[in-house]
Amino acid sequence: MLVLPSVSRIVRLVAHPDGALRPEHFEIAEVPVQPPTPNEVLVCNRWFRVSISTRLMASKGAQSIKGIPFPPLNLGDTLADGAIGEVVQAPAESDLHPGDLVLHGFGWREYATVPQQDCVRIDARGVDPAVYLGHGWTAYAALTHGVQVHDGDVVFVSSGAGAIGSMAGQIARKLGAGRVIGSTGSEEKARWMKAELGYDEVVIRGATPITQQLAQAAPDGIDVYVDMVGGEPLQAAASLARHGARFVLLGALSAELAAEGAEKLAPVELDTFQLIVRGVTLRGYSACEDDRDGFAEWVRWLSRWQHEGKIISPSSRFQGIEQGPFALSEACAGNLKGVVLVEL
Repeated sequence: MLVLPSVSRIVRLVAHPDGALRPEHFEIAEVPVQPPTPNEVLVCNRWFRVSISTRLMASKGAQSIKGIPFPPLNLGDTLADGAIGEVVQAPAESDLHPGDLVLHGFGWREYATVPQQDCVRIDARGVDPAVYLGHGWTAYAALTHGVQVHDGDVVFVSSGAGAIGSMAGQIARKLGAGRVIGSTGSEEKARWMKAELGYDEVVIRGATPITQQLAQAAPDGIDVYVDMVGGEPLQAAASLARHGARFVLLGALSAELAAEGAEKLAPVELDTFQLIVRGVTLRGYSACEDDRDGFAEWVRWLSRWQHEGKIISPSSRFQGIEQGPFALSEACAGNLKGVVLVEL
């Protein structure tokens, strides 16, 4: 049984970012461990996820946004994100017991007091935590519930090396895509995406216009577009959409990672007449809002594909809570691959 300590280390916001998010915007603090109330569970965290969306939520005047599963941050607030932890104390009448592993939304702290209804017991021993904390299920739900991939489809995925994109390309292939194209920000990531994730081609942001690169990679156009960026990649995809193309819009990194500071506005100019003529469908989609029950389905398929040795769950990992702010700044700078995890 775990021994309850007197203090827990947390990461909290001490300054709103003005431009790039840096480690000095945060501090590691020690706070007393509060005993849980009768409706709460005390959890010792083992892993937590680091999300780029934290930059937007840490901005001055940030507001809650559908699809981002943690709240805006005021100065002094503790960060939050998905986490896996071990139960220390639980209500006597609950079905949780000390030592159980649970999934919850109170990462960025060593010990968390979590409402009982927000704890999901999982069987993660010996299982890669990226399976539960990664965004593979978001990619899976987007490509099966948000849109459908047909045999032979040409699929384009923006931010293809990120937490969602690194899974979306692989999943699209498993669902029958004939050609999978991704976008990223560096030659090194492009090589990795081809070698490890199976992308056929990768367009690189900032090289030549994305529309030009995408036209070379998909001369006959695209059928499915998974958008995490907005902006130039979305414009390029729209210009090369085949008749009946399906777009699923999951994020807007062009706004969240804007050089002048994160914001909610992600403007882009699209030729709507061509979208109408070609019968293109654009759907905004949030797996955590629109398909809350899809996670179990995803875990079953992932287990099967991993057993067959046909899919990987990429991640960038850091050790210790003190590495969390650095991991976040590196993720926002575009220097990491897959889901970003901190092990405690």
